[in-house]
Parts: sequence; C-alpha cells; structure tokens
Amino acid sequence: MPEEATIVQSDQLISADTANAVSILHLYKSFGNNHVLIDFNLAIKKGESVVVLGKSGSGKSVLIKCIIGLLKPDKGTIAVFGKNVSEIKEEELDKLRAKVGFLFQSNALYDSMTVRENLEFPLRRHWIKVSQVEVNKMVLEALDDVGLAHTVDMMPVELSGGMRKRIALARTLILKPEIILYDEPTTGLDPITGKEIIDLMNDIQEKYNTTSLIISHDMNCVRMTSDRVVILVEGKCYANDTWDRLQQNKDPKVKQFFE
Repeated sequence: MPEEATIVQSDQLISADTANAVSILHLYKSFGNNHVLIDFNLAIKKGESVVVLGKSGSGKSVLIKCIIGLLKPDKGTIAVFGKNVSEIKEEELDKLRAKVGFLFQSNALYDSMTVRENLEFPLRRHWIKVSQVEVNKMVLEALDDVGLAHTVDMMPVELSGGMRKRIALARTLILKPEIILYDEPTTGLDPITGKEIIDLMNDIQEKYNTTSLIISHDMNCVRMTSDRVVILVEGKCYANDTWDRLQQNKDPKVKQFFE
C-alpha cells in the first residue's frame, strides 16, 4: 500500500472553495473498451502548479483535453473557476477558454504565418475585440516575456526548436490566461534548452500568478515546476503529494517513477 500521506481521499479533494481554479470529481472517460479515466478526482488551487505523472497512454493528455472541453467526459464533473465545463453554453465556454492557455507538445505553430501572425491568431479567433494598436502591444509584450521580441517578423522555419517552444508559449500568454495547461513542454529539447523552458515556466508562474497543470515525463521538469505531483495509475489519481514525499514513498506503483 502507498504511504498514508499519498493516499487520495477523493471526496475531500473537491469542494465549493473558491480558491480552486480547477475541480474534478468522479471523472470517467472511455474510448470503446479502453477505459482511460476511472473515477479520477483532483482539485487545483489558484496559483498552484500541479504536475500529472503517468506512463505513456495512461490518460494524461485526455485529462487536459477534458478540462478545456475538447473531449466530453462520460461521467463526472469538471469545474473551471466554478463553471461546469460540460454544462455551459458554447459562447460561455469560449469565454472560459480565453482564460485557459494550452501549450501543445508539438507547439502547433502555423508554418505559413510569421511569428507576429501566429500570436495574433488567438486574438482574432476569440470574442475579445481589440484595436490593431492594442494587438501590436500585446504581441510585443508576450514576446518580451519569452525573450524573443526580435523574432516578431520571422517565420517558424527560421527558429530553433527551443525558440519555437518559446513562441508557442508567447502565443499561449497573449490572452493573459489565468490557467496554463502544459503538454510535455520539454519533449524533444536538449537538456540545456529544456532547463531554459523550465525556468521560463517558473518565471511566468511567479510574474502572473498563473495556475499550472503540467503533463511531463521529464523528471527534472517535474521536480523543478511542481508544488504537487499527481500520479495517474489505472485511470485514477493514485498518489498526490509533493515531489520530496513521493520520492521517499516505498509503494512500487509510486517508486517506479523515481528510479
């Protein structure tokens, strides 16, 4: 059995506490006979950084897609800032999504667009109406946050892998999201560049007091970015504690991630 400190008391994790940015209760998601999430429970407080750790195919990416409303749960409740993602109307969901930034593992930059145009894209797509002067200001501010203001008129093909990741993060920041969902933010990067992205994530967290949910296999990223680590095993939130406490845990299902 896991040590008592990491056992998840699911109903105690979810409350109507307004301090929670995200509350997930009794979440189920299957694809045919593949039961990916099974009674998954988690609460994330505003300003907290939580990393979800699990084996490939364990349901980590499915989880964040459910949170943002890209996938609909089979059962259960996901509340973002107190609003049930599955029940609100499309217009309200769109406004809620403007508060949630999503950093894709692949960066998802448009190769045919300049850096400026990539950053402008979410401003054009969302309901927010801003002048071109304001758009220019927001683009340059987001690029300043990631240290790449000089790339504004460059094409993605002209950028290194680390620079493309920074531009993708700048695009995520353009709407000043209150929550950022990171899907494997350091995958495919060399250790030095990966460390730079980790430092940047922490800088953003401190500057904007964002709430972060991070999916990662990079244990250096997990250790350096997390207030808490959630271990996803067999569709459930199996363990939920700090890095230091989980690292000392003797339960085999927890220990395998720290060996």
